[in-house]
Amino acid sequence: MGHEIHLNGRLPRTDLAIDLIDENQKESGFTKDVKQYQNCKVTNVNILKTGSKKIGKKPGHYITIEFEDVTDHENEQEVLKVTAYELKKLLDSISISKESSCFIVGLGNEDSTPDALGPLAIDHVLVTNHLFELGEVEPGFRKTYALNPGVMGTTGIETRDLLKGIVDTVKPDFMIVVDALASGSVERLNKTIQITDTGIHPGSGVQNKRKEISSDYFHIPVIAIGVPTVVDAATIVSDTIWYMQKNFAYMKDQLKKPSSKLAVTTGNYLKKKIAVEPQDNVELMGKLGTLTEEERKQLVLEVLTPIGYNFIVTPKEIDFIVQKLSLVIGNSINHVLHDNISFEK
Repeated sequence: MGHEIHLNGRLPRTDLAIDLIDENQKESGFTKDVKQYQNCKVTNVNILKTGSKKIGKKPGHYITIEFEDVTDHENEQEVLKVTAYELKKLLDSISISKESSCFIVGLGNEDSTPDALGPLAIDHVLVTNHLFELGEVEPGFRKTYALNPGVMGTTGIETRDLLKGIVDTVKPDFMIVVDALASGSVERLNKTIQITDTGIHPGSGVQNKRKEISSDYFHIPVIAIGVPTVVDAATIVSDTIWYMQKNFAYMKDQLKKPSSKLAVTTGNYLKKKIAVEPQDNVELMGKLGTLTEEERKQLVLEVLTPIGYNFIVTPKEIDFIVQKLSLVIGNSINHVLHDNISFEK
């Protein structure tokens, strides 16, 4: 008897709606719009109630900004501008006015680099509430508060309960929550920013789900901004199998071209429009090549999980990348919330 694939909802971890949309392209219940800027691809997804249960995401707007690099200054500035533009557009769509006060929260553990995106972003956020109390604020700035609440392991307090007390006291008009996410795709790791009006489940991507932080609980709009900084081993293995299939198809196609004999390297075959034929997958990988993407991921998960090897992994350059991305997100928030802050020329 062959191996049975048990699709019981235990697919590799992801916080990104776009990962689930990609895996369920044929499903109904959501709308999708894609725009390409110079070096950024922006996918706007509106998940309807009918599609919410199918992919396990709350109904609402999900904006995914994909890019290749933020370590280069010019690329960093473009990602910043695109992120600010999309964030402003989302705030306008839910009728957030220029006078609305904002509570900005940086979720995560600043002592763990992959989880430090939120606390580091807070370091770049412009806080003005104390200046308003002193009467020293020029026109063009709005009232903002910011907090790094830490994690339950160090405070002993559920993050949502801690935020509830503050919200009830200072009464902001809306919240922006920044957090590190988990990706269901190696390609999107540290190269994606997700913005959504549905709030967030802290820790859900690494199976450490805390209480939801959303408008359903706080009764004010809650915008979540996140970057996938970790991926699990099952996703890496599954994606590698796909890359092998893609590379095999590419090399097979190149052998037919005389010009390929002059090539020194193969280049990035993932960017080539090469069809991966089912018979090629079978020829390369046997029975494993007959599995769908979902079945392949589930099989790898079933192999690694029982032996405790489905590690959560982050790239070696994570320190530098998180510093860059936290700066981009913090400055994007500043540009959107305060009219007096301008972009670099």
